[in-house]
Amino acid sequence: MTRSDVEAQPEGYGRHFVTSEGDRRLPLHLSTVGFSRSQGDVYREHGFPLFHWLHTVTGIGEFTIGERRMRLGPNQGILMKPNTPHQYRAETDGWATWFLTFDGALAGPIATALDIPLMEPIGWDELSPLASVHELYADKCRRSFDFAGTSGSLEVYSFLTQVKQYGKSSGQPSLSQGHERLTPLYLLIEERYGDPGLGLAAMAETISVSPQYLNTLFRQSWGMGPYQYLLQFRIQKAKDLLLAGRVGTVKETAARVGFLDDSHFVQTFRRLTGLTPAEFRARYSGL
Repeated sequence: MTRSDVEAQPEGYGRHFVTSEGDRRLPLHLSTVGFSRSQGDVYREHGFPLFHWLHTVTGIGEFTIGERRMRLGPNQGILMKPNTPHQYRAETDGWATWFLTFDGALAGPIATALDIPLMEPIGWDELSPLASVHELYADKCRRSFDFAGTSGSLEVYSFLTQVKQYGKSSGQPSLSQGHERLTPLYLLIEERYGDPGLGLAAMAETISVSPQYLNTLFRQSWGMGPYQYLLQFRIQKAKDLLLAGRVGTVKETAARVGFLDDSHFVQTFRRLTGLTPAEFRARYSGL
């Protein structure tokens, strides 16, 4: 790190936000945000009570969780779950870090829905917005930016979506790039879900990969294979048809969404929804 690198960084800052009982019922609420030009050693035997994000701006730090040790270099960060014992220390002089802590009624589910890895190093390109977020918040803190209530909730959500969009885990492409690569396949399924001949080979050909690699891509993005995704898509379309009253019999519904065998359709529908198609329509069509 050169002298000019150090001088380019903002002065250290930190803000702690008092949250009301109403704030704590929000999906997310911001607790603290700050930047340290020279991060000291931290040991937390019982962890931190909130979700805790820490990333390196310059220098290198060592992060330890249990027996695992991870190095955090520039443009690398980590999101910790509440109450997870950990410690971190500077590995080089002038380890500059930025942190954000948050909680909220839906903090865990939102982090899960965004598929942000927890307690794993996440990196990003030096030209991404994450590389300069510490400067953005330096300006906001100087201007006494309002982080209370829904404003703070939106700040946390905006930051997490940037981690989702630009972050890379374990040397893989950014966490959103898998979905981008699969976009032609999503369009194909939307157009041909009613075609019983749509299978793994045709789906793989759409994005010019092997069926085996397509399965890998899908599992990285969705935690399921492409055929399971197609089945879920077909069942969702069947639910729309049943509630709209556009088809009469179960056999007709099955055919419209790509099932050759209506018994297979009923079995799949029950497995994914807990109801038969007839039970589903009887329960929800009047709502």
